Amino acid sequence: MSHVNVCGACGEPICGGWHGAICKARATDWDSRFLALAQHVAQWSKDPSTKVGAVIVDPYRRVMSLGYNGFACGVTDSPERYANREEKLRMIVHGESNALLFARGSVEACTLYTWPMLSCAQCAAMAINAGIVRVVAPDATSAQAARWGDDMAASFRMLDEADVEVCIIRGAGV
Repeated sequence: MSHVNVCGACGEPICGGWHGAICKARATDWDSRFLALAQHVAQWSKDPSTKVGAVIVDPYRRVMSLGYNGFACGVTDSPERYANREEKLRMIVHGESNALLFARGSVEACTLYTWPMLSCAQCAAMAINAGIVRVVAPDATSAQAARWGDDMAASFRMLDEADVEVCIIRGAGV
């Protein structure tokens, strides 16, 4: 486990702890495909401010689960609720959490693809505990980094400490 500011997979320098990390050595055409699927799934969210999609894939490239951010099943998801930021943040289930919850079997040794950025610290912790071994996400935009940078930095630290490979793909983000 490396705690220096280089990517554990490819050795590329990492700027600011997580932002700008790139794993050219490990990013594949399949990574691009599954990240595009996570982007597609994110569009199913009714949240007008941030649409998050997650795809969990096993080592044989089979999709194990999909998830997007939204309210729990059966809970009213009116535009008024989404407009009330405090209430929305208390009630919303993140896309990664939904993907983990709705998986039909174990996700141990799987890869988690997230859109539009790296998971928050809580979702990263759940992914670690579920046995996810690799996370792929697009590089955060400057607006995302300004808003959620501290949380993503905590995610990156936890994933690194848990020996989960993190692949941030530059140029894939919005």
